[in-house]
Amino acid sequence: MKKTRLTAILATAALFSVTAALAQGAKLSDNVIKVGVLTDLSGVYSELSGPGSVRAAQMAADDFMAANAAYKGKVQVVGVDHQNKADVASNKAAEMIDRQNVDVLMDLPTSSAALAASEIAKNKKIPVMVVTGGTTALTNEKCSKYTFHYAYDNYMLANGTGSAVTKRGGDSWYVIYPNYAFGQDLDRQMTAAIKENGGKMVTASDATPFPNTDFSSYLLKAQSLKPKIFGTMQAGNDLVNVVKQYNEFGLKKQGIGLGIGLLFETDVAALGQDAFAGALATVPWYWNLDQRSRDWAAKFEKSFGKKPTWAQAGVYSATTTYLQAVARAKSDNGDAVVKALEGHRFSDFFARSAYIRPQDHRVTLDVYTVQVKPKAQAKEAGDIFTKVATIPSARAFTPLAESKCKF
Repeated sequence: MKKTRLTAILATAALFSVTAALAQGAKLSDNVIKVGVLTDLSGVYSELSGPGSVRAAQMAADDFMAANAAYKGKVQVVGVDHQNKADVASNKAAEMIDRQNVDVLMDLPTSSAALAASEIAKNKKIPVMVVTGGTTALTNEKCSKYTFHYAYDNYMLANGTGSAVTKRGGDSWYVIYPNYAFGQDLDRQMTAAIKENGGKMVTASDATPFPNTDFSSYLLKAQSLKPKIFGTMQAGNDLVNVVKQYNEFGLKKQGIGLGIGLLFETDVAALGQDAFAGALATVPWYWNLDQRSRDWAAKFEKSFGKKPTWAQAGVYSATTTYLQAVARAKSDNGDAVVKALEGHRFSDFFARSAYIRPQDHRVTLDVYTVQVKPKAQAKEAGDIFTKVATIPSARAFTPLAESKCKF
C-alpha cells in the first residue's frame, strides 16, 4: 500500500474517532437537533431562497449524520414560511421554538423579518444564523449574543459594488431602494461608498413600495436626471421588474448604466443574461467559482433539480457550521453552541478564509466582485459571472473598530 494512501486512511480513521468521541455523551434536547429554516416559501424571495434553502439545510443535515455515525437519525429540518413580514416572522419564530422545539433558526431573507425573529430568539436563548437578510443592524445596534450574520451584508455589497462602479467612472448616481429595513440600510451604505470613492448623488434616493411591480415613474425620473448610473437596491422579483423596465425604457441605450445592489443567479435567469450584461455585483460565492463549488453545486442540482443560488449554498454552509459547533460543544444548548461558534475559523466550499468574530458575530469570508457575461460568452448553461476581483475576508466587511455592537 502506498504511503500517501495509508496516510489518508489513517487520517480518515482519526477524524471518525474524534467525531465519535465528541458525540459520545452529547446532551441533546429531546435527543434530537432540530434545524428550523424560517424563510420565504411563497413570495418574492422564494426562488432565490425558499424551498431550495430548506433542501440545502436537509442536505447539510444528511451529510453531517453520514459523516458522524453517533448522530445518525438525530438531526431534523423543518421549513416555515415567514411571508416576508416582520410580525409573521416573530410569531412563527416563537411557534417554532416553543411548539416545534427547534434549536436554531436559519436563513431569514428580508431584513425586517430577520430582525424580528432575532429578537424572539434572543429572549429564548436560541441561536440564529442569518444568511439571506442583509441589514448591517444585525451586527451593530440590533446585534444579539445569539445571532450570527452569515454570507453577506449591505456593507459588503456597497464596499464591493459601489466602490468598483464609481472607480470605473460611474461617478454620478440616482438610486431607488425598497422601503423596509434592508433597502433603507443598503441605500445608506451604498451612498456612503459612492461618496467615499469620489462619486456624487444627483438627487436624494427614492424609496419604493415593497413588493412592487411598476417602477415607471422612477425610470422616467432617471431619464430626466441623466445620471451615469441608475442604482437599484431591490432584490428578487422586484429587481427583475426594475431591470426589465430599465431595458424597456431604453436607459442603457441612453448611456445610463445600471448599478445593482444585490444580485442572485435566479434574477439573471428570469430575464436572461443579456438583460444584465455588463452589470457589476458583489457575491460571496457562485456555483462555478472553482471545482469545489462545481462539485457541491452538482450534488445540489441532482437533489433539487436546479442549480443553487449563493443563498442556498450559504444555508448549507451555515447549517454545517452550526452542527459542527453542536458536536464541539457536546450539546445543543444555546449558550454552549454560541461559545463553540465564537472565534471559530474555517474554510469550506462556500466560505473561504472564514472567521466568526466573537465581538459582533459577523462571519467574515472572502467575497467576489463579478460582472455579468453576455449570453454569447457563456460556456455552458448557468455560466453567468466573470470574476473581476477577490475581496479578502479581512477587508470585505465592516471594520470591527466601527461596529456598534454591544451584547
